[in-house]
Amino acid sequence: MNRFSKRGAVDYTLRQMQILGNPCSKTSAYARATMLLGALVAAAALLTSAPLAAQPPAQGKHLAIYAIDVEGGQSTLLVSPTGASMLVDTGWADHNGRDAERIQAAMHEAGVSRIDYLLITHYHADHVGGVPNLVARVPVVRFYDHGPNREDSNSTREGYAAYLKAVDGHPRHIVHPGEKIPVPGLNVVVLTADGEHIHTVPGIKPVPNPYCASEQQWPADPSENSRSAGILVRYGRFSFLDPGDLTDAKEVALVCPNNPVGRVDLYLAANHGMAGANARAFVFALHPLVAIFNNGAHKGDTPLAWQTVHSSPGLEGLWQLHSGEDAGDLNSPAEYIANPAGGGDGAYLKVVASSNGSFSVTNSGTGYTKDYPAR
Repeated sequence: MNRFSKRGAVDYTLRQMQILGNPCSKTSAYARATMLLGALVAAAALLTSAPLAAQPPAQGKHLAIYAIDVEGGQSTLLVSPTGASMLVDTGWADHNGRDAERIQAAMHEAGVSRIDYLLITHYHADHVGGVPNLVARVPVVRFYDHGPNREDSNSTREGYAAYLKAVDGHPRHIVHPGEKIPVPGLNVVVLTADGEHIHTVPGIKPVPNPYCASEQQWPADPSENSRSAGILVRYGRFSFLDPGDLTDAKEVALVCPNNPVGRVDLYLAANHGMAGANARAFVFALHPLVAIFNNGAHKGDTPLAWQTVHSSPGLEGLWQLHSGEDAGDLNSPAEYIANPAGGGDGAYLKVVASSNGSFSVTNSGTGYTKDYPAR
């Protein structure tokens, strides 16, 4: 048990500061400095490791998930039933802070004023680029990532450097497979990070994956995509998997020969629904009820990935942030697409999930909502 409550640690620190600044105190200067240092360390440790006090609940007893349109990047906002907020990635850096504004709009709709937990899956510009813009506008309490950049490219080196500069002074934690991100009201487990993956998920029994035998051998991917920090989010019987931009070889390694993840209700398609990700043995093993492509008008929604996800066993809905303007007939029906070809940009998809496993998806662009019963 921690020695101090968060409030108690702060109060204790302030008392020591008063002692240090009191010339009448009989405590020696050395002793006063030692006490103050110890108090500061205790307070800092608690404030960066203890669960956060939640923001006031805005969604009732539900989990809300917003797939935000950052034009072919990723930014996904989760608000737990307790009001705690978690953001996965921040979109692009440019466009005059466009993506930070869209994140703020989703936060406003969700009724939250800060980001309690910000996870950066990897250091490509469409995922980490928006961090400096966001922290200039929105309070962010804690940052999570997979550790140092591993890609030999100027783009990722620059993106990682800008990220480190932006998070300087904030609590930051490097995640590893099997760790939990302590979002109150949710069970958030790290499945993959820095090229490694989990072998068992607490509460889920690994089962043989029958699709592994027919899966082809995929080449190793040296990019940051393969280092993505992927997560499994559970709220009661509801489950959501966000693999970041994980690519084929790492996807297959996660679920073959045994699948430790089980079936999921909601699947955010890997790498925006692009080729080189969404391997059949991976997607079919997940058996998602609903999938979302966080694609752009000219990015993602590639034929092979679309066909694999669309044909996965048990799928009842494939939703897209954009109509794939290069995909032709390989697009979902209009009511499942937030931003249609030739239409406006910035519409999001909102998922509201109950602990019994039922959930709904709403297209903010059209107002269309579809309910999915628990299975």
